[in-house]
Amino acid sequence: MDNKNSEEAKGRQWIYPKLIKGKLYRYRSIFSWFLLALLFSGPFLRINGEQLVLLNVLERKFVFFGVIFWPQDFYLFVVATLIFLVFIVLFTAVFGRVWCGWACPQTIFMEMVFRKIEYLIEGDAQRQRKLNASHLTAEKFFKKGLKHVIFLAISFLIANTFLAYIISTEALVQIISQPVSKHLTGFIAITVFTLMFYGVFAYIREIVCTVICPYGRLQGVLLDKQSMIVGYDYRRGEPRAKVRKGEANLHGDCIDCNLCVQVCPTGIDIREGTQLECINCTACIDACDMVMAKLNRPKRLIGFKSEEEIISGEPFKLSKRVYAYSTLLLIMVSALAILLVRRTDIETTLLRAGGTLYQLREDGTVSNLYNAEIINKTNHSINFNIKASDPTAKIQFIQNIKRLEKGSTTKLTFFVIRPQKGIEQYKSDINLNVFSGNQVIEKVETTFIAPPNF
Repeated sequence: MDNKNSEEAKGRQWIYPKLIKGKLYRYRSIFSWFLLALLFSGPFLRINGEQLVLLNVLERKFVFFGVIFWPQDFYLFVVATLIFLVFIVLFTAVFGRVWCGWACPQTIFMEMVFRKIEYLIEGDAQRQRKLNASHLTAEKFFKKGLKHVIFLAISFLIANTFLAYIISTEALVQIISQPVSKHLTGFIAITVFTLMFYGVFAYIREIVCTVICPYGRLQGVLLDKQSMIVGYDYRRGEPRAKVRKGEANLHGDCIDCNLCVQVCPTGIDIREGTQLECINCTACIDACDMVMAKLNRPKRLIGFKSEEEIISGEPFKLSKRVYAYSTLLLIMVSALAILLVRRTDIETTLLRAGGTLYQLREDGTVSNLYNAEIINKTNHSINFNIKASDPTAKIQFIQNIKRLEKGSTTKLTFFVIRPQKGIEQYKSDINLNVFSGNQVIEKVETTFIAPPNF
């Protein structure tokens, strides 16, 4: 039994990816630092006094770019979720799993933060392998201890940032600054998330991408021959053969150096075709380009290519499926935009009081009893008043509520009173306006019942 089979028989085979800093790696690094800066600054950026993004499931409060969304806006969440799913399908159908290699938080933290710290402390892939295989020494104890302490510290920072998006920065500051006894649940949550992130980045690692993440499993369904993926041009590369610089190329361009395998963070051989473990990180492209440059051969033996492009040699073309997905996505985005434009800061639900008809009054008027629920979706308090658009109609409130706090709901009961003279129908429509100062912030329509007076 060879060494590889021996390691597989013992259990998981630990991956030590070799680091090659090519052009695409530098682009990934710049893009990753941008995303990391956005991630860690997000809870502290404010628009209209609110966090840039807040997903407070406990209080059912969601904020996106300063706009507050409440449970009453759940239909918007449903539409936005459907748009996101269609976008994922479309994006994957065109670009494959490039999200995983360039924008997924798991990959960014693993490859651009934790892996770099590991290289800095323990050395390159070969030195890491030797260090792990060696007996426990003072040097090994120091390096391993230092690495895991830093891993825990970064995991603690990630856990706090994650909670800031869930419970808000103000609540997080209270948990950290006040005694543990006052926020025991919060401290438990921070501890659990810290250990969870530490376990993922210190031990589980690529298993998240190859086994746990459902997106990788869906890749085989979403991809087709027109999808752009990190692919090996086997028509140009085969048959493989060891060749030295300056020798005549009597075989394919692939010299079977296995560098593309050595740099892969999930441990696959891209030359075996599209695999669900491939996260399109492009490390193999940088490695292969470096070898081709040394051999004075064209680059991009491994590159962003579609299967159809490799077979036919023709330029990339979008498939009919992509056009269909794009059309559907455009329709859904347009629908969401219309819903967002029509969304009001104040939402009023107006219903006639159950079990009541109309009341005839001695002064010749008719009244109907209504129940109203008013929701303030803004991040500030509002002084309001309700008036009928019909100048002959009056409103008599049972409760004298004129102020609505931010994010709160109030219920009102009131009479709408109209002169019976001039009412020609048993049921007629009546419009009520909700005012804030002199501005109409909401319009509602209801039915008014009264005996006709001819």
